[in-house]
Amino acid sequence: MPWKDTDVLKERTKFVVASWDESWTMTELCRAFGISRKTGYKLLKRYAEDGFEGLMDRPRAPRTRPNETPARVVERLVAARKAHPNWGPRKLLLWLEKKHPGARWPAASTVGDILKRHDLVKPRKRRRRATPATKPLAHALGPNDVWCADFKGWFRTGDGHRCDPLTVMDGYSRYLLTCRAVPHLGVGPTQRWFERAFREYGLPRSIRTDNGSPFASTGLGGLTRLSVWWIKLGITPERIEPGKPQQNGRHERMHLTLKQETAMPPRRSLLAQQRAFNAFCGEYNDDRPHEAIGGRVPRELYTPSPREYPRRIPEPEYPGHFEVRAVRHDGYLKWKGKYVFLAETLKRQRVGLEQVDERRWRICFYDVELALLDSPTRKVLRYTRRVEERSSAENNDG
Repeated sequence: MPWKDTDVLKERTKFVVASWDESWTMTELCRAFGISRKTGYKLLKRYAEDGFEGLMDRPRAPRTRPNETPARVVERLVAARKAHPNWGPRKLLLWLEKKHPGARWPAASTVGDILKRHDLVKPRKRRRRATPATKPLAHALGPNDVWCADFKGWFRTGDGHRCDPLTVMDGYSRYLLTCRAVPHLGVGPTQRWFERAFREYGLPRSIRTDNGSPFASTGLGGLTRLSVWWIKLGITPERIEPGKPQQNGRHERMHLTLKQETAMPPRRSLLAQQRAFNAFCGEYNDDRPHEAIGGRVPRELYTPSPREYPRRIPEPEYPGHFEVRAVRHDGYLKWKGKYVFLAETLKRQRVGLEQVDERRWRICFYDVELALLDSPTRKVLRYTRRVEERSSAENNDG
């Protein structure tokens, strides 16, 4: 819809002033002024760059013309695009600026026009995307604070073999630590490649995954043999909310690039596919600039963790007021002369129980809280915020 039939500059000024009121959402604000969200964002950008003068009408003629770009520059842009067919104009410019320091390059929009004229751009269908969540990775303040891990969707190589790529990436630097086609999604092969990464790069503080196997289960604490091993190494397993892959958005975006570069089409065999993965890791870490990290490449930001992979995993140490119990081979522990089932994933592990009130005990594995044990009934109450708040309220009432 067009602007209301009043002085256009005044309406634009009112719009900018109204945007300072944080009670408005952009959708509500644009609806109130009868404009599109695209127009609203454009005006706010013009105001941020030039103040209220930026709200005045501007000439519609383009400031620069694509045909004024020197032929040598066009040749370099076309060659760069052919070498990296999945890179957009901004990424190409970041790469070329490093390769040819001091050279002058056109704007990204002009580069896009040049690529279109040379038939180097494929039109993409626009998709509605969920708003990415920033909170899950907000605490990745340095290398190895958070590793992101997942299995990219499986596909078949040219000879019919199934390929399940395991990918592990540092959430801070975007450094791709592992990209490996594993035989299947079992714990054994997955753990072997994680161990190799730990030996090469050290241990992270936490590892973020989705809720699929072998990273998570429906059992107590969502534990699997793999996540139990991580906890014993001092690594905190983190899982995104079900159905919200955007909470691991950096990793999902890397998977899209991985698919475009290595699996469209798939290679003729698993060996050839792994060679493609290896080449992709080298380019992704050392050559491909990332706008989200200021146009740098991941290797410029990543450093290995000072926490080395231990030769021997230490046994858990619980505070003196904890009751320590060993979980049997069948997942049961003995409590007050009776057996209570915890989880098969904890078999032959030592857990600690801390008394919360007269009835309940908090069950911990290392420093991870798993559940509450109701002592009289010997029922294991899965640890949730609601259960913990209720227990805390009962203690306060007492």
